[in-house]
Amino acid sequence: METVVLKADSANPEPDVIRCAADVIRAGGLVAFPTEPVYGLGANALSVEAVSRIFDAKGRPATNPLIVHVADASEVFTVASDWPASAAQLASRFWPGPLTIVVPKREGVPDIVTAGGATVAVRCPDHAVARALIRASGVPLAAPSANRSTELSPTRAEHVLKGLNGRIDLVLDGGPCSGGIESTVVDVTGEFPRVLRPGLITVSMLEAVCARVESGGVREGVARSPGQMAKHYSPRTPLVLAEDADEVHKQLKDAGLRVISLGYDLIYDYKFISDDPDEYAADLYALLHELDNGQYDRIVIEMPPDEPEWAAVRDRLTRATAS
Repeated sequence: METVVLKADSANPEPDVIRCAADVIRAGGLVAFPTEPVYGLGANALSVEAVSRIFDAKGRPATNPLIVHVADASEVFTVASDWPASAAQLASRFWPGPLTIVVPKREGVPDIVTAGGATVAVRCPDHAVARALIRASGVPLAAPSANRSTELSPTRAEHVLKGLNGRIDLVLDGGPCSGGIESTVVDVTGEFPRVLRPGLITVSMLEAVCARVESGGVREGVARSPGQMAKHYSPRTPLVLAEDADEVHKQLKDAGLRVISLGYDLIYDYKFISDDPDEYAADLYALLHELDNGQYDRIVIEMPPDEPEWAAVRDRLTRATAS
């Protein structure tokens, strides 16, 4: 298969480009497209055959559910059987945006989308290309990140091609993503909303809408959200997460390894990254893709502060360095 790449204006996507991509979706194909956090790999969420192609292309385990994307909050009942008050409140505040909400699924949503569970994770993205594609396709789009399973998420079209060239039909190149890491996932099916995956929408931001928000741990039963696997978001070059990155860098270098470090206050050879959590998140995957080029034996990363605003970054780094 030849993967076609079409440029799309990130603010005002060209109608003919979107029509071409929507035709691929309606024919059961796979289209990678930009969202504000990362590029997603989209297929018709209501088609078992189309969604199964996502799992095949990514090498994704069937136990890992997908997020379904809609163009507007009014479309949630195409996939949800219930929309609790807390879901409506959160969507009113954060949609379109990088917040995924887990709700009871509607009959007709294929089990392959939800890992066989009774809930569905749904999001309305804040990206003109993504929303135009959903509208033109006429169906909700199941769309995990557009990368091979467990590998680095893509924030640019070239990152998508790095892992999926020849495995998918089309890439809509809308330029770099602004957010950098995947959406926050909140399950609203319990007594109180629970954060299943931290992201750009922090717990304190959620609590400003819903007075009590739980975090840490998951609901019982099958996985209700992606991002729950111990190993995830990993470059091919082994990562080392260190409290004292300078010391670890020196030890690895003395052992004869080719080493590069990522941090914001290091002595040894390193790539600078911001000490602001939002800027750090926006740059992290792009920098790791840049360093994951075969020139290094190890990438050392200085552990960010153990503070609430760094929770999403720390989550991604912990999973990226898991064995």
